[in-house]
Amino acid sequence: MEFVGRTDSLALLAAARERARAGHPQRVLVEGPAGIGKTALVRRFLRDDTHVLYGAGEEAESELAFGVLEQLLGRDGTGDGSGPGGGNGTGSRAGGRRWADAHAAGAALLEALDEAQGAGGAPDSDDRATRGPDTPRTSAPDAPGTPTPDTPAPNTPDTPIALVLDDAQWADHLSLQALTFAVRRLRADRVLVLVVVRDAEDTRLAEGLRRLFTADDAVRVRLDGLGPAELAELGGGMGVRGLTAQAAARLHAHTAGNPLHVKALLEQEGAGLLEALGEPGVTPPAPKSFTALVLAKLAACSPAADALVCAAAVLGTHCTPADAWEVAGADLLDEERRAADVLTALEEAVHTGLLTESPGDPLIRFPHPLVHAAVYHQLGPSRRAALHLSAARTVRDQAHRLRHRALAAAGPDPDLAAELAALGRKFAAEGAWANAAGQLTAAARLGPEPAAYEQYTLEAVECALLAGDVPDMGEVAQRIARFTPGGWRSYLLGRLSLFDLDRAEALLADAWHRCDPAAEPVLGARIAGQFAALHGSMSHGAEMAEWADLAIRLAPDDTATDMIRVLRLTGLAMSGRAPQTLAELAPLPDPALATPAQLEELLGRGTLREWTGDLTGAVRDLGGVFGACHGRAASFRVVAATALASAEYRAGRWDDAIVHTDLALSLAADTDQPHIALYCRMLAAQVHAVRGAFAKAQAHARVARVYAAGGHVNPTLWAALAEAHLARAQGRPEEVLAALGPLLALAPRGDLEEPGTVPWADLLAEAWAALGDEKHAVQALAPYEVLATQRGHHGALLVAARARGTLEAARGDTVAAERAFRSGLKHAAHVEAPFDRALLHLAYGGFLRRAGRRTRAGEQLRTARDLLVRLDAPPDLGRCERELAACGLGPAGSAAERESRTRGAALLTPQELAVARLVASGLTNRQVARELVISVKTVEYHLGRIFPKLGVDSRTRLMAALAADGPESGVGPSAGRAP
Repeated sequence: MEFVGRTDSLALLAAARERARAGHPQRVLVEGPAGIGKTALVRRFLRDDTHVLYGAGEEAESELAFGVLEQLLGRDGTGDGSGPGGGNGTGSRAGGRRWADAHAAGAALLEALDEAQGAGGAPDSDDRATRGPDTPRTSAPDAPGTPTPDTPAPNTPDTPIALVLDDAQWADHLSLQALTFAVRRLRADRVLVLVVVRDAEDTRLAEGLRRLFTADDAVRVRLDGLGPAELAELGGGMGVRGLTAQAAARLHAHTAGNPLHVKALLEQEGAGLLEALGEPGVTPPAPKSFTALVLAKLAACSPAADALVCAAAVLGTHCTPADAWEVAGADLLDEERRAADVLTALEEAVHTGLLTESPGDPLIRFPHPLVHAAVYHQLGPSRRAALHLSAARTVRDQAHRLRHRALAAAGPDPDLAAELAALGRKFAAEGAWANAAGQLTAAARLGPEPAAYEQYTLEAVECALLAGDVPDMGEVAQRIARFTPGGWRSYLLGRLSLFDLDRAEALLADAWHRCDPAAEPVLGARIAGQFAALHGSMSHGAEMAEWADLAIRLAPDDTATDMIRVLRLTGLAMSGRAPQTLAELAPLPDPALATPAQLEELLGRGTLREWTGDLTGAVRDLGGVFGACHGRAASFRVVAATALASAEYRAGRWDDAIVHTDLALSLAADTDQPHIALYCRMLAAQVHAVRGAFAKAQAHARVARVYAAGGHVNPTLWAALAEAHLARAQGRPEEVLAALGPLLALAPRGDLEEPGTVPWADLLAEAWAALGDEKHAVQALAPYEVLATQRGHHGALLVAARARGTLEAARGDTVAAERAFRSGLKHAAHVEAPFDRALLHLAYGGFLRRAGRRTRAGEQLRTARDLLVRLDAPPDLGRCERELAACGLGPAGSAAERESRTRGAALLTPQELAVARLVASGLTNRQVARELVISVKTVEYHLGRIFPKLGVDSRTRLMAALAADGPESGVGPSAGRAP
C-alpha cells in the first residue's frame, strides 16, 4: 500500500537533502519507538535516490566487530568485496580482513564517500553503495535507490550521497566509533547521514555519535504515532472500510497511532475491530504478537502481582493502587492475600513493565493502552465477571459502579437496565450526550423485553446523534425502521432524514400524530424542535420561530432539543423582528456562568447582534459562548465556532475568522457530520477570496456545491454565495450572475432577503450593472432597498447605496449616483464593518475619478486603501491602487503601509496569530489548547515558531510585540474593535 502521512517529517528530510546538495553535509537523527515507521519513512524518502549506503544493526550481531561498517563498505573491509549476495547471504563475515582500529575504519568510510561523490556512483561500481533500507542482504534489483538496467544511475556531480544507519542501538561499538570519526571530518561534502534509533538516550549508542546527532545544528526527526485521519487512510489502503472519524480517534487512543500495531489489529480482527471501536464501554483487543509478549511477563509474576495487574485492567487504563488491591481481593486466596502487600506486588508489576508509577502521582497506569488490552482480554469470563463485581463494590462513582455491574452481567437484567436508563436520562438532561448514549446502550443490551430494548435503543441513538457519534446513519435508520411503529420511532427516523426534506416532514408529521403532547411533553418538544430545524433548513423564519416556541413551552428544561432557543431567536430575526427580539431578551450572565439554556440564548443574541450591526457585542458574546461550550453537543460547538467566525469576518478580524472556520470544519469532520458546516464552507470561501487565496476559496465552494446538488434551500444558498463571493473578488461579474441565479427562484420560498442576515442583492445588482443590464439590476436591488429602509438597518442601507451608486453611474445619471454614494457615507458613520466601508469608498472614488474630480476621488480612494491595507485584502487593494494611479496619484505611501504588514502579527500564519493572541492575553499553554481545540504540543510547536519570527524570548515581550501592531493585532484595550 502507499505510504501514509509524515508530510512534515518528509519536508525536514528534503530540506536537509537540499543543503547537502549545496555542499553542506547534514546529520539527521530519526528517532521513535519500535513499529512507529522509522524505516518506512527513510525508505519513502530515499525511494528515488540512486546513491545510498545502507547498514542496519541487528541485536544478535551487536558484538560483531565492524559488522555494520562492513555492510556499508563490503564484507572484507576493502570496499570491493564480492557483494551482499556472496556466501550464504546470511551476513556472516568470517574470514574478512579487519581494520586495525576504529580510526582506520573511519578513514576507509571517508574514502568511500569521497569516491562516491567524485564518481557519481558507488565505490568500484559495487551495488552495495546503492542498497536501500528495505533491501535484504542478498541484493534486490527493485530496491529503493537501486538503478535498474532500464534506468542507469545518473552521473550528476551535485547528487548528494545518503548514508543510512538503521537500528543504530544494535550496531557494534567499533562501527559507531568509525562512523563518528568519519562524520566529524565532513566539511564541504555532499553527504546526508541518517542515523535511525529508537531512543537517542539509549546507552548502547556511542557518546560521541550521540553528541553529534543531538547537537543544535543536527536535524532531529521525532516520530510519534499517525493521527486519526492518517489511520483512517491506512485502513482504507488495507481494504478496511467504515473507519469513521470517531472510530479512528479511538483506534489512535488505543494504539497511540503506532502503524505496526494498527496494521496487525486490522489484519487480525477485520470488521470485528470496527464493532469494538464503536462501543465506548468495550476494550478493543491487542495484536496477538503483542499479547504474547505481555502474557509472558504476566506469567512470570507472583499470584499477588498477577492479581494486582488484572484488577487494574478491569478498573481501566489507570487507577489508585488501593482500589486495584481492593478489587484484587476477589482474585486471591486468603493465605495469598495475607502473605503479600500492595506495594510489594506493585513493585514487581512495575519491574516487569506491566504497570508504571511515579513519585507524587497517586495513580498507577499501564505503560501503553495495548498492555491494558492484552491483560484484560486474557481474563476468562468467570474471572472477569468476578473482578467487575468486586470493582462495582469498590469504586465510588455511580456511573462507574453501574458500568462494572453491566460488564459482569451474564444475561438480561431488567432492574439493572432500568438503573442504567435512569442514569442515562439524567446525563441527557445535563447535555452530557456521549455519557448518556453509553448508559442507554448498556440498558438496551440488558433489557429483557423487546419494547424496553427498542425504547432504550431509540433514546441511545438520539443521544449519539447529539454527541456526533453515529458512524453510519443509513445503517441506524434501517435498524430503527424494523422497530414497532410509534411516535419515538417516527420522530427519530425523521431526525435521521433531514436531507430528504419531504420524507423528513412526512415522518415528523406521523410522529406528531402518534404523540399526545399533554401526556408526552418531552417527545412532543423534540418533534416540535425538529420541525423548527426543518423549517430553518428551508429559510422559513416565522415557522421556525413558531415551532421552536412550542418546543420550549412543552418542555422548557429539555436539552435534547439542542439549540432550540437559537432557532427561535434566529427565526424571529429572519422574519424581520431582530431589534424587537433583542430588546425583549432578559439580561444574561457571563458565558462561563451560564446554564445550557442561557448559553443558547447568548449564542442567539450574538448572532442577532451581528445581523443588526453590533459587531463588537457580537464578537464578545460569541467568543464567550465558544470558550464555554466544550461540553456541549458537537453540532452546538460547530455552530458556535461558525457564528463567531461570521462576526469576526464582518468585523474585519479575518485571521481569527480563518482560525474559527478551520476549527468548525475540523469539528464537523471529526464527528462525521460535514453537512452541518455548509455555512462555514461559505464563510471560508468568502474570507479566502477577499484575501486572494482563490484556490482555497474554490476548494470550499466546490464542497458546498456537492451538497447543493440535492436542491435543498440552505445548501443551494451557501454554495451560491461561496461561488459569488469568489467571482466578485476575481472581478468576474458574469460568474457572479451564474452563481446567484438559483437564489432568484429560492427567494420567494423563504426569508432570504431580510437585511443583515444573508446579503446578496447588492452583489447581484452590481454584477448586472457591470454587464450593462440596468433593468435586471434595478429588479434585484429595489426590494432590498425597501426592506432595508423599513428596518432602518444602516449596514444594509450602506451596501444598497453602494450598489445604487454603481448602478446609476452605469446608467449615466451622475446626480443620482452622487446622491446614492453620499447617502452611503452617512450610513457608514454608524457601521462597524470595515470591508463594507472600504468597498463604498472604493466605488465612490472610482466614480469621482471617472467624473474628472480627481482630488475628491483621491480622498475616497486613500480612505479605501487605508482600510484594505489593514484588512490585507489584495484583490480589492489592487483595484484601489489602479484607481489611484489613474488619478495620477500613484501608489504613494502604500509601500510603507505594506511594509508594516511584514512586521509583527503579519509575519504569522492565522493559526500562529490565534495562539499568539491567546498567550499574550495571559492564558497558559493548556488553556490555549483548550480554547483552540488543539494539543498542548501543538501550542508549544507554534510558540517555537512565533518567538523567532517576532524576535522575542518571553510571553511579556510577545504581548508588547503584538500590541505595537495596534488594534488589528487583537491585543490591547482596543483589540475588540474593528479596523
